[in-house]
Amino acid sequence: MIARVIVVLLVSLVHSSLGLAQAQQPNKVARVGFLSVGFPPLSTPHQRMHEAFYQGLREVGYTEGKNLVIEFRSANGNFKRFPRLAAELVSSKVDLIVAPTTPAMRAAKQATAKIPIVMLSAADPVTEGIVDSLARPGGNITGVISGAPALSGKMLEVLIDAVPRVTRVGVLRYPRTIGSFSSLSLTEIENAARALRVHLKILEVRSLDEFEKTFIATTKDRTGGLVVLPDSLFSTNQKRIAEMSIKSRLPAIFWQTEFADVGGLLAYGPSLPELFRRMGVLRGKILKGAKPAELPVEQPIKYELVVNLSTAKQIGVTIPQSLLFRADKVIK
Repeated sequence: MIARVIVVLLVSLVHSSLGLAQAQQPNKVARVGFLSVGFPPLSTPHQRMHEAFYQGLREVGYTEGKNLVIEFRSANGNFKRFPRLAAELVSSKVDLIVAPTTPAMRAAKQATAKIPIVMLSAADPVTEGIVDSLARPGGNITGVISGAPALSGKMLEVLIDAVPRVTRVGVLRYPRTIGSFSSLSLTEIENAARALRVHLKILEVRSLDEFEKTFIATTKDRTGGLVVLPDSLFSTNQKRIAEMSIKSRLPAIFWQTEFADVGGLLAYGPSLPELFRRMGVLRGKILKGAKPAELPVEQPIKYELVVNLSTAKQIGVTIPQSLLFRADKVIK
């Protein structure tokens, strides 16, 4: 009897010791791949976005250097490198891949159907076949979208509020598949143009080399304003496009507030830092066991209006006080 009690006690002691040892073991360090377009993770003006991304991770318990390692892969501005970089991350067996641009998202999807992917897309992920639906993605991808067709109509309205006498506006876009937000945005902006009695000229740009001749053409045909629709090609060349609009003395509005930071006259669109924060939260949830297939793709809920008065002065535009009152940020 005594021997049996001793055995029971020893077994209990062993189980207790194992439990204590397991409790004292450090949490597993998560390894996450990040497909970057080409900007250093904390470079200006992208610092705010990455800081927001880390903030979202901290909100769900992940801190780099403690229980998190991020492996960056940079395309250095060349989207054609994404497939190779995505394959590298898959081979290194990361726990999750972050794809903050549409080209990166497509490359990651092509590289793996198993490793979870958190995206930030300017395209419609449903019509492009990336996810089954926004409510239930269905595969290994979820995330947030930065584009919305209705945004283009609102951008045109803000531009006309800034320069009321403009009657001819160029629309800069990168032609994609029929179902993308870029295509759907055309319908919205055409509807807004009819209501505002503005004539639109669609300007399609397929490469960096076409930017300059496009801006020269707008100057020759007396285009009075420009709406730049969402696309990764444009977002990775913000400063160049902003400088061309100034050189052409062309009032332009962009969908990312960062364009105004580098010289764009107007910017109206979703808050990118907020989208990056929500990407961080989603990523943390997945690392804790949530399935991407069941995490809804999130849409923008916070929009910002930025006005660059320094640029307005350079191109000879006087921004109405009523618009300045509405702005979330005014750059002087």
